[in-house]
Formats: sequence, structure tokens, C-alpha cells
Amino acid sequence: MAKITYIEHDGTRHEVEVPSGKTVMEGARDNGVPGIDADCGGACACSTCHVYVDEAWIGKIPQKEAMEEDMLDFAWEPDPVRSRLTCQIKVTDELDGLVVHLPEKQI
Repeated sequence: MAKITYIEHDGTRHEVEVPSGKTVMEGARDNGVPGIDADCGGACACSTCHVYVDEAWIGKIPQKEAMEEDMLDFAWEPDPVRSRLTCQIKVTDELDGLVVHLPEKQI
């Protein structure tokens, strides 16, 4: 179990306990965090679960794979370093304390 903090574009914080094995996207969806649409249900076939990973966590999460990198081209204002699709980040105990920032909108 890991506590993930989702910060909306307006600064509203949502601290959610997410079981290990789920994705950061599932944690948001299952707990009603607004701003993560997850239109494809986690298949890495859209960019509607896009977030900016807090700078303190950049080197602590797994690297992006090619499919995620391609889908991020369709995200709202992607950042080459901080942008991630939450459907591609599997929660582990090591991610306890992870902070992600939601973009102004999802497209």
C-alpha cells in the first residue's frame, strides 16, 4: 500500500491509499480524483491519465517505455521529463509518498 498525492491544477490535494499492484491511474479512478479521465481504461491507448510527476520523484519511478512515450505526444502540454501516463505506473511500497500534479485539462 502506498499513499499517493494527486494535486489538481488549482492546487486541491487528494491523498489516497493505493494498494500495491494497482496503477496510479486506478488509484485516482477508484477514489474519485477529478482530472484523470482514463478513457481507455488503462490500455495506454489515450493520454487522458496524463500527470506531471513531482520533481522529487523523477528518478524513483520506472522509466517510460516506447508506447507511453508515443502516447504522451497527444497529452496536454507534455513535459519531456515530468510527464507520465498514470496507467503505466504500477504502485509498489517504494512509491509511498509519490506526488503527481494534474494538468489544466486532459485531451
